[in-house]
Amino acid sequence: MDRRKSIKTLLVGTVATGAILEACHPDEKKTTPSSDTKTTAQAGPGGTVTRMKEEVEHEKGVVSKTFFTPDEMATITILGDIIIPKDEISGSASDAKVPDFIEYIVKEMPEHQIPMRGGLRWLDLQCLNHYSHPFKDCTPQQRIEMVDQIAYPKKAKPEMAQGVSFFNLMRNLTASGFYTSEIGVKDIGYMGNVPNQWNGVPDDVLKHYGIAYTEKELKECVSFTS
Repeated sequence: MDRRKSIKTLLVGTVATGAILEACHPDEKKTTPSSDTKTTAQAGPGGTVTRMKEEVEHEKGVVSKTFFTPDEMATITILGDIIIPKDEISGSASDAKVPDFIEYIVKEMPEHQIPMRGGLRWLDLQCLNHYSHPFKDCTPQQRIEMVDQIAYPKKAKPEMAQGVSFFNLMRNLTASGFYTSEIGVKDIGYMGNVPNQWNGVPDDVLKHYGIAYTEKELKECVSFTS
């Protein structure tokens, strides 16, 4: 399956380009949030977002804690790169800092903690039984052999049910982290909401209704291109 085509299909049905109406009202004054109730926090490269102070404090509390052990993070990193490897178009899941995203999510959404930790331990136990090594210390071929047994729910054996459930969650978190990252957004070519370049109402339509643009409208609201 082409992951870019799959994600593009989802986005096309839900994302529409926006029109910037404020361009026609340049003199309107804009209000800003009161400084005593909101604060500004970093929101990615070159951008900021206004948040409530309570949200900022909550964010600090989440990122100040660590849930996964170094060995668990190593396994998550390997699994993420198996799910979304680096290719000629974009980086891998780890390049997009997906492991950090998953670490954050399980602290923000504690219901994922037991399924993730339990799944990681299940995976290591399976690898120890089959290859005498935990997953992260197995060879690349052994890792793929194990993943192949849990990555396809309809083909998986009944005794692999826990592994299938874990891998489904891991795959969902990996895709969510990757496609909400800067690398992932570029990977699918998503541009976000951008204003349409409008050349105005066609001349024949204007003539049919006996109307024309005023100089003010031409200057403020219509952008003609050749």
